[in-house]
Amino acid sequence: MESAADTEIFQVAAFDADIRIDKLLAERYRDLNSRHYFQRLIREGHVTVNGAQVKKKDRVAQGDEIEIHFILAPEIHVEPEDIPLEILYEDADIIVLNKASGMVVHPAPGNWTGTLVNAVLYHCRLQDGWDDTMRPGIVHRLDKETSGAIVVAKTLRAHRMLGESFAGRHVKKEYLAVCVGNPGEGTVDAPIGRHPIHRKMMATDVDRARDALTHYNTEAHQGDIALVRLELHTGRTHQARVHMRHLGCPVLGDSVYGAAKANKRYSAKRQLLHAEILEIPHPSSGERLKFQAPIPPDMLAWIERLQST
Repeated sequence: MESAADTEIFQVAAFDADIRIDKLLAERYRDLNSRHYFQRLIREGHVTVNGAQVKKKDRVAQGDEIEIHFILAPEIHVEPEDIPLEILYEDADIIVLNKASGMVVHPAPGNWTGTLVNAVLYHCRLQDGWDDTMRPGIVHRLDKETSGAIVVAKTLRAHRMLGESFAGRHVKKEYLAVCVGNPGEGTVDAPIGRHPIHRKMMATDVDRARDALTHYNTEAHQGDIALVRLELHTGRTHQARVHMRHLGCPVLGDSVYGAAKANKRYSAKRQLLHAEILEIPHPSSGERLKFQAPIPPDMLAWIERLQST
């Protein structure tokens, strides 16, 4: 049985005018659900424009008031897959992993297999007492090319408790980044929202931006390349990458927010960003747990090079 999740009301901005309603919602909430999900909400009358029900192909106009009544969608069918995992910690409630660069976290259009969830589901089903109705629960995400520590809930209660911890900012997240330029030390307090033109990108100084706070500190540098430690106090999409670009010191190897010439000059094959430290309250005991994810070899070579002088 489905239950209510949330309701949101917003007005259509000028740059979103004349876009199909299903496409607009899928782009606005890209990390929440797929376009098919919003088409379903529209079809079942959970979306209104100026108080009236609409069809998925209807286009919106500037100033239209859209109300969305979110419902919890049934779990998509995820096949367990025998994919190696680097486990940092595991108990009955959670599993903490060092995600490899190149692995997608959750199945989605274009990536239905080979994801971290497929691998975790296979791993958990090998354990005694695992119920086939159980699903590994994603609480937070890492970009495909970002490596590092990620926690996955193994029970609904753990998922709810961890979700509250992340939402309440009771977790600590530290990243290591190899950046172009030397930012020194400081804090970026720059809200992040969807880019008005490039809808798959995020940006600062845009409409509907949400607060985003990152502390940064250069640990080593050589020439125009630096090793920077980042502490993310919020969890916005692409936050570390967007904030480093905002500083003028993008992550080396970042093909979206980075410096193309530097990426080519240094032959950086992927964004050199690693979620090294994750500290969370345990969902059952409340005990503070700290995990440190080993740095992958390609990034470690860069770090050793920068720390050698």
